[in-house]
Amino acid sequence: MIVMGGIVGSGIFVNPYVVAQHVHTPFLILGVWLAGGGLAMLGAFIWAELATRLPGAGGQYLYLREAYHPSVAFVYGWVLLLVTQTGGMAAVAVTFAHYYREITGFGGSDGAIAATALLGLTAINCLGARTGSNVQSALMLMKCGAIAAMVVLGIALGGGHVQVTPLIGEPVSVGLLGSIAAAMTPIAFAYGGWQTASFVAAEMRDPRRDLSRGLVMGVIGVILLYLSVNFVCVKVLGPAGLAATRTPASAVMRAALGSRGAQWIAIGIAISTLGFLSQGILTAPRVYYAMARDGLFFASVGRLSARTGAPVVAIVVQGILATVIAIYGRYEQILNYEISVDFISFAFTAASLFVFRKREGDARLPGIYRTPGHPYTTALFVLSCAIIVGSTIWHRPSDTFIGQLILLSGIPVYLYWSRRRKKSAA
Repeated sequence: MIVMGGIVGSGIFVNPYVVAQHVHTPFLILGVWLAGGGLAMLGAFIWAELATRLPGAGGQYLYLREAYHPSVAFVYGWVLLLVTQTGGMAAVAVTFAHYYREITGFGGSDGAIAATALLGLTAINCLGARTGSNVQSALMLMKCGAIAAMVVLGIALGGGHVQVTPLIGEPVSVGLLGSIAAAMTPIAFAYGGWQTASFVAAEMRDPRRDLSRGLVMGVIGVILLYLSVNFVCVKVLGPAGLAATRTPASAVMRAALGSRGAQWIAIGIAISTLGFLSQGILTAPRVYYAMARDGLFFASVGRLSARTGAPVVAIVVQGILATVIAIYGRYEQILNYEISVDFISFAFTAASLFVFRKREGDARLPGIYRTPGHPYTTALFVLSCAIIVGSTIWHRPSDTFIGQLILLSGIPVYLYWSRRRKKSAA
């Protein structure tokens, strides 16, 4: 449930229309979602082995630090704070704003609504882990209900049918391959989040067993869930209708139950996006806290509240940065801003498995989950990450430039904090 909860947020409710704008037949729409699930499955296999090798807190931060150098881990934490985590939260908050406006008819901007949601949840999580987790649990139950209602009612009452059309609708060409690659960007965003379960490895009773199993089983569950949702969207709306609506889930429920159905599913989706935001606000600041405790960030970020035990400064910093991105970026811009940098870190983390295997040599360590098909599947995952990064930069160079610049800026920032740590130690 931790793995699935980290994946299922707003992407599956919104990104089907973005994907349908790039590929236009039922076969291609469902095919690219299945391909995205296969890519996430490869990642889950790799992270499962990394988790059994290094079952401590910090997840990717820990893997990168031990495989390469503390500077690589710091750059990951740096872009997590300034790009990937905050950008993902901003995109989800903008999705909440879309559905909130549909429900209420409120005339305010998406940015203002998203900012209110982010700052409100930030304040709640500053009250402590128990308060934040209680809110998260309630929102998660509502999210599950919204997804189940959409799939079941859409199939039963939504009407329509899956059109019999040519599989790809056009000759195979460079343009078609480019469209498929572009469609993978929102899909990669929707499947992202399985890696966040590794942040809490140190708090599991048996992380070597439970985290590896949870990663594999959780991703399989999400693949089945996402294919079901997209099948319903294609059946009820058709490829053209799906591409024409920015709120596909509401459109499906409107076809099934009329305006009342659309309103109910919009409420459920809005609540589910809040649940995803709450989960990110609750978990990710642990990485920034760890960076500060390592002497690589402001000391105040590494302090816990005496009253609530929460890393309040780390939570507030993340919330403010996500709010700024949500106010000044569009949904599609945020996707490209976040995905290109996120998949660079995925590629480096997956490649760390080659480093650990080489260090291991012929001595097979006991209790280690072994990635199926390594080194071929690991190399395929790294290559796929590189293709997604390249496609995003190629199609949206201006949107990704800032994210890449922030990534590179982490190098001099690390040098500054490293020298400062050495002086403090001396």
